[in-house]
Amino acid sequence: MTASKAHDDAPAGHVCVGAVAGAYGVRGEVRLKSFCAEPAAIADYAPLVAADGRSFSVTLIRPLKDGYAARLSGVSTREQAEALRGLRLYAPRERLPSLPEDEFYHADLIGLEVVSVGGAPLGRVIAVHDHGAGDILEIAGPGLTHTALLPFTREAAPTVDLAAGRIVADPPEGVFPARGDDADAAPGADDAGAGGDAPDAPGARDAPDGGDGA
Repeated sequence: MTASKAHDDAPAGHVCVGAVAGAYGVRGEVRLKSFCAEPAAIADYAPLVAADGRSFSVTLIRPLKDGYAARLSGVSTREQAEALRGLRLYAPRERLPSLPEDEFYHADLIGLEVVSVGGAPLGRVIAVHDHGAGDILEIAGPGLTHTALLPFTREAAPTVDLAAGRIVADPPEGVFPARGDDADAAPGADDAGAGGDAPDAPGARDAPDGGDGA
């Protein structure tokens, strides 16, 4: 999934599964990015809805780099397709497949508080990125002049507690500025828990040394 910024405009009970990247051709087709673990599955969750309540059926026409050429219902001209650029599309959560243990939807990770193994606050997850080598959590918070990028692995994020709304991080050196308040914390002190991955598309945390992942 292309993880994106926090989806504060998501309809209640929905998960972002894709976005329109612009027009394709002159007949009203769009470039559609899929945030699903199986990209073509986005069409199976249709009709998809926008944050403003519009609903679209989806027909995939052909694969493209980073997405699909697709037809959305009610869109018949290039101008209409281009006007949808950037539009996020959502599916009801109950229509999406259940995830195995240790996997999460990106939408569930965005907004979680991130704390160190010693309990010091580090920030909040504002996006989840996947550039092909595993998911990366983008974290913003007080004291950070730039967002921090934390690998979403069991090693770097040993505990994901959705009920508590937090992730316990044991980040590699250099991810966050040096903090004196964790100097005496025992590494892995909070390393029991579920980890994860997720759409907006689901995915699993990579285990160190080739453990299970998705």
